[in-house]
Amino acid sequence: MFSNDRNIETIGQLIESLKHYIGLQQQYIKLDVVDKIVQLITAITIAAIIVVLLMLACIYLSFAVSYSLSSIVGNVIAFSIVGGSYLVLLFICFIFRHQWIEKPLVRFLANLLLDKKV
Repeated sequence: MFSNDRNIETIGQLIESLKHYIGLQQQYIKLDVVDKIVQLITAITIAAIIVVLLMLACIYLSFAVSYSLSSIVGNVIAFSIVGGSYLVLLFICFIFRHQWIEKPLVRFLANLLLDKKV
C-alpha cells in the first residue's frame, strides 16, 4: 500500500526539493557573509580616511596655534603648551575609552553581524 509508484515519485520530488532548498540556503548564507564583510570593510575604510584627514587638520591647526602663541610666550613655551594640551586630551581619551570607543564599536559590530534579515 505504501510502495506504489506515485508515493515513491512524490518522495523523490520531496528529496529533490529539499536538496534545492539546502543549496539555496547555502548561497544565501554566503551572500549574507559577503554583504557583512563588505559593510565592515567599507566602515573601516571610511573611518581610516576620516582619521587621516582629522590628523592632518590637527597638525596644521597645532602649528597655527603654536605660531600664534609664540609671539606672546615664545616658541618653546608655545609648542610645549600645544603638546601638553594633546597629552591632556590623550589622558581624557584613555579614561573614557570604554564609553567612547569600546562600547560603540561593540554595538556597531553586534548590529552588523547579528542582525537577522528575514
